[in-house]
Amino acid sequence: MYGYASKAEVLADARRYWNPDKTTFWQDEGVPLVVGDRSGYRLTDVDGHEVIDVHLNGGTYNLGHRNPELVATLTHAVRHLDIGNHHFPTPGRAALARRLVEATPGADKVVFGSSGGEAVDVALKSARYATGRRKIVSVVKAYHGHTGLAVATGDSRFSQLFRSDNPAEFVQVPFNDLDAMTATLSGQDTAAVIMETIPATYGFPMPEPGYLAAVKQACEDTGTLYIADEVQTGLGRTGELWGVYGEGVTPDVLVTGKGLGGGLYPVSAALLGPAVSGWLERDGFAHMATFGGAELGCAVAAKVLEITQRPETRANVHRRIDQVTEGLADLRAELPHALTGIRQKGLVIGLEFGAIGAKQVMTELYRQGVWAIFSTLDPAVLQFKPGLLLTEQETAEILTRLRDAVRKVAGSHV
Repeated sequence: MYGYASKAEVLADARRYWNPDKTTFWQDEGVPLVVGDRSGYRLTDVDGHEVIDVHLNGGTYNLGHRNPELVATLTHAVRHLDIGNHHFPTPGRAALARRLVEATPGADKVVFGSSGGEAVDVALKSARYATGRRKIVSVVKAYHGHTGLAVATGDSRFSQLFRSDNPAEFVQVPFNDLDAMTATLSGQDTAAVIMETIPATYGFPMPEPGYLAAVKQACEDTGTLYIADEVQTGLGRTGELWGVYGEGVTPDVLVTGKGLGGGLYPVSAALLGPAVSGWLERDGFAHMATFGGAELGCAVAAKVLEITQRPETRANVHRRIDQVTEGLADLRAELPHALTGIRQKGLVIGLEFGAIGAKQVMTELYRQGVWAIFSTLDPAVLQFKPGLLLTEQETAEILTRLRDAVRKVAGSHV
């Protein structure tokens, strides 16, 4: 264990040399996780405590930890490739770009990055170039990453700390408030609206029927571009490859990341439509990223897409959706005073716990052997994200442990 004799030594060095606040936070919340072995959807703490992972690091592990097919793909690639040189075309990079465009209606070109935030930055820069405008509109409690432009679109908790908030250029409106959105766009001075199809860090509030399509129409009416952030909601989690198309929207830009690298190699992408990709014809050196589209990452991502789009994967996702939906409905019927609401689109799920909040449920669930995280920007909501390849038995196990955890927390509040 890297020379450490105990878990306590790991935690001491993490506090001293890595991130003191975050390390202490998890200890205080009763989630003292230091990940050791991991396989499929199971994580084992270095002290031996095993949990089933339904946090998935925001969808990074949609296909599980160390998925054998992805491990084999990466192992094979390492025998022949390295990250490559970002200046030159490569067979793997070209093939992945083509597959992404073919899988994404309206897309024309792909710009690769190594994180979702980097891909969001590319999307915003591309929109500003295409429109000649600077203003970016996002939603209140948004989260699009922590890089330069991306952090300015998110919640003030993150943007103000680093002096990245700029109200003149980055405007936020409430989610599902179409009047506020149309009023903000009416000045015809906005480069782009950027929204997660279902805002993750905000606890997965669901878009009202027709809302996203109406926002897209308002964008078209005002010469504004629509950027769909599908970093967490894409790659099959809603039951379709990209959730935004199920809302009747063809975005001008779609951003993907996290699960695209299968948890083995970081890769992200901004998929640019024809109205946004012009700068790639004018100056292909205008954006550069040494690790963007690394050849090893492209090999893994191509296999991720192939697995995700298999008919048997899609069929399994829909079976798990039905199973989870039924199990959650039963739990809600049993404990409506505790589980006060269910926000669900496919396997994108937020569980509302009202007055008791999600943190206590998270902690008890961890003790019961399931890892799910509370929503940073809405602590009443537990993010609940089952994996795409879960079996019926694993899903039943998760639901049983969830029921036991909620019963115990609810009982302590009687």
